[in-house]
Order: sequence, then structure tokens, then C-alpha cells
Amino acid sequence: MSDKGDGNDDKVRNRCVVYVYSPEYIQTCDSLSKVPNRASMVHSLIEAYDLLKFMRVVKPHVATIEEMAVFHTDSYLQHLHKISQDGDNDDPQSVDFGLGYDCPVVEGIFDYAAAVGGATLTAAQNLLDGKCDVAINWAGGWHHAKKDEASGFCYVNDAVLGILKLREKYERVLYVDVDLHHGDGTGDVTDTGLGKGRWHAVNVPLEDGIRDDRYCQIFTSVMQEVKTYFNPEAVVMQLGADTMAGDPMCSFNMTPVGVGKCLNYILGWELPTLLLGGGGYNLANTARCWTCLTGTILGQTLSSEIPDHEYFTEYGPDYSLEISPSCRPDRNESQQLERVISTIKGNLKNVV
Repeated sequence: MSDKGDGNDDKVRNRCVVYVYSPEYIQTCDSLSKVPNRASMVHSLIEAYDLLKFMRVVKPHVATIEEMAVFHTDSYLQHLHKISQDGDNDDPQSVDFGLGYDCPVVEGIFDYAAAVGGATLTAAQNLLDGKCDVAINWAGGWHHAKKDEASGFCYVNDAVLGILKLREKYERVLYVDVDLHHGDGTGDVTDTGLGKGRWHAVNVPLEDGIRDDRYCQIFTSVMQEVKTYFNPEAVVMQLGADTMAGDPMCSFNMTPVGVGKCLNYILGWELPTLLLGGGGYNLANTARCWTCLTGTILGQTLSSEIPDHEYFTEYGPDYSLEISPSCRPDRNESQQLERVISTIKGNLKNVV
């Protein structure tokens, strides 16, 4: 099912992978109302395919307020802590901090944020300590949260926390985001970063219906240029699965095969790499996707037949690991994509 990567089987087999997990962490992540029990479904499927024996399983720590305040403001974190203790939905200040609507206030939400933040920091620390080549936190990747407000189902931006942790050792950390919505949900090809970050942001706007082959072609073309001009020392990659065919977001038409090829391309650079989850609202397909990607990372070919396990009935009616593209039309025009890539290549020449 999964690629073993450009003939580098020995490198893949020798790749040291840390998988951040504890039963308590998964239970905490299961409580997120937008994706209930998703963390358990993902872990259970990875376990059912017997992939844990190829990885070093590391228990995450819970982030402190001080650790989260490396990015988030004290006022936001203190408010999140206050309302979390009793699930107070009526605090008039909450709206100022982005809480409500798609970031509902529920009891224990601060503990959830601290758990996710701590898990990504644990993964990053293992990379810093040279204990692994790749570190995985599939329950992380909540990339919409801002310094002082929750946004887009995200209460803590663990992706930023992971980047900042890696920057304690690596000056040039590349963040690669293949979620349906990147970090702020908008982004034109002309958005290239502000201030000191000018020319250090690359947006690749795509229309609905894109499939694996075209996506991979664009991805490798852009990332080849990014690597040349930015020359990263470490990578954080967010692999939101809301790009999958069958996701309720109903936009892209991807499968784990295409995303796996993109991931393999990045892993081929042999840099310290932190891998995070993110979006993914068809829960069974998200578990399929991240299990396939785990197989890709480990160079393991996975059986098409879903093994019997706790969530087996969620994978009906075919009980197959594969995800098939739908008949949704691809709205991306070749000429427009060529213009986007050409513009990006021109912009990257300004990176210093």
C-alpha cells in the first residue's frame, strides 16, 4: 500500500522514528467535540497494523503555561485556564479571545490545549536531543490558533510551539503545511510574509477537485525551489487529512498515496522532521490516511484489509485501507497553475 521511497530501502529501515503516545493523551484528545474519538481511531488502526514495534513510543509531557507563553499571550492563556475550570460559556471576555462558535468553551479545554502543546514539544525535544530522525504527533497540528485567540477549532498553536522549540538549535526551520486550509485559512500567491519574514512565506492557492498526480507534481516543483533557496536545517510538516476524497469539507480529491509521495519527498532530504496531524473530519478516512503515512515513514507495506480491532465497524462497507477518489471535477487549469509556480519561483529568488 505504501511506497518504500526511491530505492532507499536501507535508509528507510534505519530511520529512527519517535511516536508520541500515552493512553491519557489519547483520551484527552478524544474529547475535542469537532473530532470525537478521532485520536483513538487513529492510534487503534496504527496499533492494529502492528506498526508500534517499528517506532520508539514516547509518553508526552503536559505543557506548562510558561511553555505555551513562548508564543501565546499570558492574557489568552489565563482566560482559557479560567473558563476551562467550569466550562463557562457566558464570560463576556471570551469573544475577544476567539472562543465560542467554532472554538466552543467546554470544561477541561485548557487541559486539552496543554496536552496537545506538550505532545508536540515532546516530539520536538526528541529531535533536538538526537534521539530520532522523525517524530510524530498525529493528534497535533492545530495551526489556526493565534497568539491571543483561538481560531478554527484550534486552541493552542502547537505547530508554532514545535517550530520555536526546534529553533533553539536550528536557525532555519521549514514549515510545510498540506492541510486543506493552511495556517490562517487564506493566502494568495502574493502573500510572501511581512517584516523580517518578507519572502519567507510561500502560498500555493489551488481550486477544488485536485487529485494526487497533479498535486504531487506541484508540490515537488515548489518544494525543490524552496529547499534550494531556503536551505532548511529541520522541517515541521503538518499533514491535515481534510484533503482526502470523502471529507465533509468537500474540496480536494486526494488519497493517502498522493500525500505519501509528498511526505516521502520531504523525508528524502534526511533532515530532522517533526510530523503533525491537523484537519480531517471524515474520521475513518483520517485514520486511514495517517496510518498509511505511518507505513510510508517506516517503509512498511500495509494490507488492504483493515485488521480486526476496536473500531473495525467504522470502516464499512468495504473494510479497505484504500481511499478512492470521487468523481468531483478538477477545477484547476494547467495554465493558471503554471503561472502560480512561475510567480513563486520568482519570489523565492528574494530569499536571503
